[in-house]
Amino acid sequence: MIFGCYALFDLLASLVFGKYLVQIGAKFMFVAGMFVSGGVTILFGVLDQVPEGPIFIAMCFLVRVADAVSFAAAITASFSILVKAFPNNVATVLGSLEIFSGLGLVLGPPLGGFLYQSFGYEVPFIFLGCIVLLMVPLNMYILPNYDSDPGEHSFWKLITLPKVALIAFVINSLSACFGFLDPTLSLFVLEKFNLPAGYVGLVFLGLALSYAISSPLFGLLSDKIPHLRKWFLVWGNIITAGCYMLLGPIPILHIKSQLWLLVLILVLNGISAGMSIIPTIPEILSCAYENGFEEGLSTLGLVSGLFSATWSVGAFIGPTLGGFLYEKIGFEWAAAVQGLWSLTSGLTMGLFYLWEHSRRRRSKLQNIPGTEEERTALLPDDI
Repeated sequence: MIFGCYALFDLLASLVFGKYLVQIGAKFMFVAGMFVSGGVTILFGVLDQVPEGPIFIAMCFLVRVADAVSFAAAITASFSILVKAFPNNVATVLGSLEIFSGLGLVLGPPLGGFLYQSFGYEVPFIFLGCIVLLMVPLNMYILPNYDSDPGEHSFWKLITLPKVALIAFVINSLSACFGFLDPTLSLFVLEKFNLPAGYVGLVFLGLALSYAISSPLFGLLSDKIPHLRKWFLVWGNIITAGCYMLLGPIPILHIKSQLWLLVLILVLNGISAGMSIIPTIPEILSCAYENGFEEGLSTLGLVSGLFSATWSVGAFIGPTLGGFLYEKIGFEWAAAVQGLWSLTSGLTMGLFYLWEHSRRRRSKLQNIPGTEEERTALLPDDI
């Protein structure tokens, strides 16, 4: 419950902050979120000093909730600021920033482990919290203020657009796939290959590095050739589904589980994840604008809040369901079930794009006037 409450409050806070981004201010929301997050991270380091029992449990919940709310504020505001600052290169900028997400995933475990072993429990949290707090004055100085009028549209109108709802399902499934690996993959590697605990983190490197390297490329292609986004979304999900079928691999394939195959599949999974995730925000934005949403901070807040909220739902369901299935049916079948989720979202998205294409084609044919209509329209009224 202590870990799960993070995703729940991240979801709720993302929706609230996305709705009231204009009223609060994007810059203030981002800087305030970072400041609270840094302070709360330092508080994590002193939780072991709290008396055990109900007080300790209550403080754990309080710190996790505060961290979730501050993270939601910073992430929701950051997406909006980026799209506002780089309106013509949204996917490229988001893809480039995913390099640093990948670096964080790569450097976090070994750096945290080193500080923990060398200096004890408190130091990793204090060190990281101080780094975040140092970023606060820097961002206060660098970031511009963006002013905008509140919009008339709501989350409900955005999510009830069929295309947006399906893309939200895609985001949800991809987040759940990532979340599934957190509690299960390390246990599977330890049991299956008898690796030392220190080497387990290296297995995740293939996923993190391939995601960090491929994301800028897919972002650039999404901006330069916009019609490729739909193909990235569909095929990225289908490839991700195939990766999860082969992670174990699923027993019906009769493929022996080997460490090199597992690492290779994780590398492919990182690439397919980048292919699927990067086009989501540009696609939601283009759909919102086509349906009458104003081009301003209010719409950007709704879109970034929606992305964060749907991601947090998957981040909660993935490890929860994954851990349950791991215990009941084993890693191989649990990973396959997770892959089916991604396969369903990819195929559904593909069918929607085919339907959308055929509908637009029919409307174009209906709008072409016949020869007699053209002749009538061109002749003067008196004739």
